[in-house]
Amino acid sequence: MTFVDTRVPELRPAGTTPVGPPKPSLGTRLARRLGGVASQVALLTITLIWMLPTLGLAIASLRSTADNSATGWWTALTRPSQLTVDNYVALLGNETILRSLWNTVLITVPATVLVVVIGSFAAYALAWLEFRGRDWLFVVLVALIVVPVQVAIIPNARLFGLLGIYGHVAGVVAFHVAFGLPLAVFLLRNFFRQIPRDLIEAARLDGGTEAAVFRRVVLPLSGPAIASLAIFQFLWVWNDLLVALVFATSENAPITYALREQMRAFSSNIDVIGPGAFVSMTVPLIVFFAFQRYFVHGVLAGSTK
Repeated sequence: MTFVDTRVPELRPAGTTPVGPPKPSLGTRLARRLGGVASQVALLTITLIWMLPTLGLAIASLRSTADNSATGWWTALTRPSQLTVDNYVALLGNETILRSLWNTVLITVPATVLVVVIGSFAAYALAWLEFRGRDWLFVVLVALIVVPVQVAIIPNARLFGLLGIYGHVAGVVAFHVAFGLPLAVFLLRNFFRQIPRDLIEAARLDGGTEAAVFRRVVLPLSGPAIASLAIFQFLWVWNDLLVALVFATSENAPITYALREQMRAFSSNIDVIGPGAFVSMTVPLIVFFAFQRYFVHGVLAGSTK
């Protein structure tokens, strides 16, 4: 018995045969590899250039005043014997620098915490509470973001003088809080609005008060945004000089003010300016890298769905 193959081959309309992507040519593959290498080299070069002043400051802070006055900091790369920690030991005994560092903490921490707390409450109200004039209030807050700091210096100086806080830490903190709140409310309100309405309504139907909804639903979901705001506010206040020059005195001034005073005799005070500036720079870097994961999540929040 003979078996005949009766299977019919699959028929396809003319011109519909699937065709894979064309194989890239040798020139295309070479251009892609060279492009990747070029971008990496460019990024590495930019990073090294950006890090060069930081490296110079770190090395200068480890050299004596005589060495810094005689030669550039780069000479220590070939003569490591110039490096010493004596400047940092002396810095720990410098009452002016230590007091200014403590004043910086007293200014930065309250200014950051108050902006985050008050801004969170205000942002929740503008995002999920219905009240008359809500949208107009939000427009006013957005408009306040573009107001420069210099515009409010004289009016706030007169107001703080009437309140008796001019020249005190409280005055510096109040100024930073006032100028940090508009941006804080704007950022957090936009983030809170991305929370699904059904989730908020479900919490309300379960009998949760607005305070409970804010504490148990909104805050846990908004950790990255709040952390990003706290980092921005911390860095701005810690590195501020203008507000300190106007509203602080030498007794309660931050580290930026103290280093600026040392700059009057730069050549003879480099042993104080170098380690003081490096310590002042190190603290914000520690804070940033400690919360880097939350910062990246907060910046990217809302960019994709």
